[in-house]
Amino acid sequence: MKNLWKALLMVRRCDPWSFRRRLLYELLQSLLPLLALYILKLLIDSVTTNNFQFSFFTFHPSPFTLLIALCVVFLFNRIVSALSSVNNDVLGQRLIDHVSDLLQHQSARLDMQYYDTPAYHDTLHRAQQEASYRPLQILSNFMALGGSMVSIIGVVAMMITASWWVIVVMVAAVVPGFAVRLYKARRIYRFRRENTQLYRRTSYYSAILTARDFAKELRTFNLAPLFRGRFVEVRKELVSHLLSISRRLGMLEILCAFIEAAAMFAIVWLLLKEAFAGAITIGTFVMLFEAFRRGQGYLQNLVGGIAGLYDNRLFIGNLFEFLQLEPTIVDPEEPAEVPEEITEVEFRGVTFRYPDMERDVLKDFSLSARKGDITRIDGHNGFGKSTLVKLLLRLYDPTEGAVFVNGIDIRRFQPRQLRERMGVLFQDFARFYCTMGENIAFGHSASDLQPPTSDLQPPTSDLQPPTSDLSRALELSGADKVADTLPHGTDTLLGRLFDGGSELSMGQWQRVALARALVSDAPILILDEPSAWLDHDARQHLDNTLQKLKDDKILLIITHS
Repeated sequence: MKNLWKALLMVRRCDPWSFRRRLLYELLQSLLPLLALYILKLLIDSVTTNNFQFSFFTFHPSPFTLLIALCVVFLFNRIVSALSSVNNDVLGQRLIDHVSDLLQHQSARLDMQYYDTPAYHDTLHRAQQEASYRPLQILSNFMALGGSMVSIIGVVAMMITASWWVIVVMVAAVVPGFAVRLYKARRIYRFRRENTQLYRRTSYYSAILTARDFAKELRTFNLAPLFRGRFVEVRKELVSHLLSISRRLGMLEILCAFIEAAAMFAIVWLLLKEAFAGAITIGTFVMLFEAFRRGQGYLQNLVGGIAGLYDNRLFIGNLFEFLQLEPTIVDPEEPAEVPEEITEVEFRGVTFRYPDMERDVLKDFSLSARKGDITRIDGHNGFGKSTLVKLLLRLYDPTEGAVFVNGIDIRRFQPRQLRERMGVLFQDFARFYCTMGENIAFGHSASDLQPPTSDLQPPTSDLQPPTSDLSRALELSGADKVADTLPHGTDTLLGRLFDGGSELSMGQWQRVALARALVSDAPILILDEPSAWLDHDARQHLDNTLQKLKDDKILLIITHS
């Protein structure tokens, strides 16, 4: 029940006014059909007693008056239905945006070590599957529950005039269906949770077949049939199990339908006997028959609401399971200030092992890099060179040993402030399909991108570094030559994912990424394989740039040679 309540609060928080309107519309839509049914009963009775007067002013309403009232209730109910539909669309879109923001924020705040474990990806996949619609479904279930209860109370008040056992039969008829729906919800939930990795495999194979990153090798090595076959195999396995479950549940639902049909026969037969005996009027018969028919529908909605809550309670737990994950690399209780002038970086006896790995990537490693020098780290593949970058940025913490800046353990600093003092070119640098200027500006001091101060404040979506910083980064990296080849210079959209974009070679992309590392003029510059994609002239330009910068920065260069 706790997760259901949290989901309701989530829906209310994303749009309080739409949430309140939803409650009002649901109440009106529960009462208006009952009012229309009662007016219909009065109309039929007035016709059968030949009381057909065109008057609005008699104490007993005439058929004409009742007809007008019936049409007004019908019109009002349709208007409420239309307004409710629009309101649901608004609330649904607001909820999608709100939950997407929660997922993105949570994913961005978690440590890199989460990305190294399959369990995290399972949790994220389950959360993403449920995030966009489960909270709104829970609200709908609660609304259906409340609306059905109001309607059922009205139906019971009508039906009690016939016989109390009619109500008992009507309720008892839906109990088997209720039990089947609970069993179905539990069975499907267990199946999907146990097979999360199979669902993730289908998503992965689909990405291989459709994403640009795999397109060249997929065609060169004719891999499409292989991965299509694997996709089909996994889907067949999943679909086979799901259909097996569905068939068994379908047989149970057919049995429940026979029980409900028998209940309808018994109750309608009772009402017919009462009508033929003159115990009830024709209008009352119509009202009670409709009340029973609608009562069955309301009970089904009630059962559906309860079963839906049970179902969604299980699945919404996947979303909250992800949102409750906590980072392990956090701000210290009493953080130290990162020094304004940084003269030394030191790795002292560092040992590190990635999560769930059986061997150490680094073992008792020590290194000192000082301002004024170009410190190069050479080594074979798998030596742990790129891991040093992640440790210095405090994306991970060492298993043993520590990393120091000016003799201070970096765990005493706030991670965000520490990273602001570093410019970094990763070996597997990102290619953002934004403008060239934005690609470079993303490397500017993170202090210019303040996080929201509350959940209701939208996050920052723009970053504009000073023009002088951008020009300097372009010149030092050699990316100015790349800009000269583009139709709109640094305002050109990069990549071919969106209309109007210009594709770059990997060497050009690397110079853009290098400019991103240089734009903040941070005192520590870390370059991981900075010349891997560069031609001879670009490498010479890079060497000249490093010579210019070495007196003012700590330069840490990672290479294979």
